[in-house]
Amino acid sequence: MRYIIFVIDDQLEKAPANEMAAIDAFNEMLEEKGYWITAGGINHGTAATLIDNRADAGQVHPGSLYNMDEHYSGFWLINAPDDATALELAKAGSKACNRKVELRPYLR
Repeated sequence: MRYIIFVIDDQLEKAPANEMAAIDAFNEMLEEKGYWITAGGINHGTAATLIDNRADAGQVHPGSLYNMDEHYSGFWLINAPDDATALELAKAGSKACNRKVELRPYLR
């Protein structure tokens, strides 16, 4: 099964070197054990553009739908055999990046 782990941040600065080293080690573990699909950082919601073109509405608004102090700053897309493994990987990811994370099944 596929899962997405969102990194929840309350800072605008990039992670310091020691956190980046822990994230790199976590990424390497995911790859070595076959859990890795992809991962990446994403910019703050202030850099987002909200678009609603349902029924050709043509609405384009700067910023995110969510304007809170906490925001998504990155994600991991993983492949895990079950919910329990995904949960353990999410816990390890939270520890590695020193941030809260949100785990969700990835639907396709």
